[in-house]
Amino acid sequence: MRLFWICAAGAAGTGARYLLTLWSTSRFGSMLPYGTAIVNITGCFAISLLMHAALTNAWSDTARLTVVTGVLGGFTTYSAFNYETLRLFEQGMVVAAFGNIAVTLLGGLAGGWLGLMTGKLVLGR
Repeated sequence: MRLFWICAAGAAGTGARYLLTLWSTSRFGSMLPYGTAIVNITGCFAISLLMHAALTNAWSDTARLTVVTGVLGGFTTYSAFNYETLRLFEQGMVVAAFGNIAVTLLGGLAGGWLGLMTGKLVLGR
């Protein structure tokens, strides 16, 4: 049953991301990816607020996972990266926090570049 709630909440988060991106494009134009920035920033705010609320108020695992993994996971995965990195800083694990930042940013760029090159190689473009 927990999986059902997480998946349903993920669909809601994905829908919210799509609608917010449409709104931001109509409001600010498409010169820059404003929708992605808004989603990532609001997702970071939301995950920090909601995880604090969940831990402080002892939410059930299902409730916490539905909201955080489901809704926010569908909305943005950047929020999870942000929260986990902040937790490392908060725990005094500064080297691990910067390591997480470096691995995520550089690994993401490397993975994206490799995917693009593989696509060009396979598709011949």
